[in-house]
Amino acid sequence: MTDDRLIVALDVANAHLGLDLAQKIGDAASFYKIGLGMLTGGGLALARELKDEHGKHIFLDMKLFDIGATVEAAVKGLAQFDLDFLTVHGDPHVVRAAAAGKGGSGMKILAVTILTSLDRADLDANLIKPGDMREIVQERAARALSAGADGVIASPREAALIRALPEAEGKLIVTPGVRPAGSARGDQKRVATPAQAIADGADHIVVGRPVWQADDPRGAAQAIAAELARS
Repeated sequence: MTDDRLIVALDVANAHLGLDLAQKIGDAASFYKIGLGMLTGGGLALARELKDEHGKHIFLDMKLFDIGATVEAAVKGLAQFDLDFLTVHGDPHVVRAAAAGKGGSGMKILAVTILTSLDRADLDANLIKPGDMREIVQERAARALSAGADGVIASPREAALIRALPEAEGKLIVTPGVRPAGSARGDQKRVATPAQAIADGADHIVVGRPVWQADDPRGAAQAIAAELARS
């Protein structure tokens, strides 16, 4: 049985390459993330094809951020495609607008806390308030969940802190920055193994390059699923 806790990131250039990769992986994965990098390469069309014709779950990683009315309109438009997850930035006004936009659809709004490619030095450069990054992530998560998010995106290193929040009861935690043991970190700075991320409270993990850059993407996905099964 396919483990839908594993979300494979289709971080390739266009829909053609994404579909080819999904076909190589086959039934080793049931959940795929399509991000902003593929938007102009047919990403939304691929999302609909994988969902409607292949029965896959779809996480559309757009990280929307704008004034409330624009976010609400964008989410309302996307909700018609019966997607599973959609990301927005975790600022409360953005989350509230996204929650209004999704209406009665089943699409889950996931709030981005702090990108997993950032560390404290990056926050300083961006004029984010001083303090421990883990505490800032936890506070942003609490505010986003209170504003109506169905869950949050956070690194594995903050998953346990967020899971302990009263606001996180019944909510989703999805963790990118997951790397199987021995994998290169790439541009991710706050990482953990798949089993550790789940143990720390994540509901889903997102894995990209260790799968799509592998000589055998199907085998790589199966190995991660096997690790999850043992956790």
